[in-house]
Amino acid sequence: MADKIKFAFLLAGGCAGCEMALVDLSEKLVDALEHLEVVFWAPTVADVKYKDLEAMPDGFIDLAFVDGMIRNSENEHMVKVLRAKSKVLVAFGACATLGGIAALGDLHTKAELFDQAYKNTFSTDNPEGVWPQPQCLFEGKYDLTLPSFTSRCATIDQLVDVDYYVGGCPPHHDFVAAAVTAIVSGNLPPKGAWLTSGKAVCDVCKRNPALSDQQRLPVGDVIRTVEGRPDETKCLLQQGYVCFGPVTQGDCNASCLNVNIPCRGCGGPMPGVNDFGARCVTAIASSLKDDATAEKLVDKYNNMAKLVYRYSFSASTLGKKQRPDPQA
Repeated sequence: MADKIKFAFLLAGGCAGCEMALVDLSEKLVDALEHLEVVFWAPTVADVKYKDLEAMPDGFIDLAFVDGMIRNSENEHMVKVLRAKSKVLVAFGACATLGGIAALGDLHTKAELFDQAYKNTFSTDNPEGVWPQPQCLFEGKYDLTLPSFTSRCATIDQLVDVDYYVGGCPPHHDFVAAAVTAIVSGNLPPKGAWLTSGKAVCDVCKRNPALSDQQRLPVGDVIRTVEGRPDETKCLLQQGYVCFGPVTQGDCNASCLNVNIPCRGCGGPMPGVNDFGARCVTAIASSLKDDATAEKLVDKYNNMAKLVYRYSFSASTLGKKQRPDPQA
């Protein structure tokens, strides 16, 4: 047991889909567990409490994964604790590395978000418009608390130091197996790197025109996925469907493309790209045939920020400028 790597996994503000990607390793996970001693996996898998993590000595954990974004005070506290207790910390999945879909909430005010969640949905019965409060004295004697909502959504590395990054929403289990094997064997790139195959989605996509010696042509139309059924044998971008495959890490093996859905960028940017959304705009704009096609794109996607930053708003230049301090 002493030779095993002490391993921890923390769910911050995510949905636990990234943890399921690890569980989906099946037999490969069993093999990996020969080298790992799980000392903390909360709040989803192991029967441990936050106080158990807080009681561990600093640096006690050899390797820790954290998935989910920073969205409330509990996320902030526990990620800081995990960082202190861990020698190596991996931001795991789109939310932890880029902010994830929840980060699009930063394009709205807290009042707008809370009204939508607790007042304005058709299934909500809340005539008094009550919002959750961080603290409440119940029956005059029970001091009840909830984590407080942060001013903005943040990535893990905007709060603590991160050693490695793994993209995906969730990460594809095949690539997770490769990443875990690399970690266990110590075959790792320099600190701060993405654990990635280094290939774009287009590189692993069976629709890539290059595979059949076809030339890529300027895109002369823009079609939304709700407007028709794409030809399953042809490149989606060439057909006019907005696809971020050219600029997204392909560790997913082009999973969405394989079921006729365009890439939306959950794998994260290719190494060296600082602003994923800006690179998406560049890639799509350079593919369009003429100004008329560009106007059609803007007309059909009238909120470009939510399109190109679907998974990466917190990590973007725009997101940082809008709310520069994630702990404010």
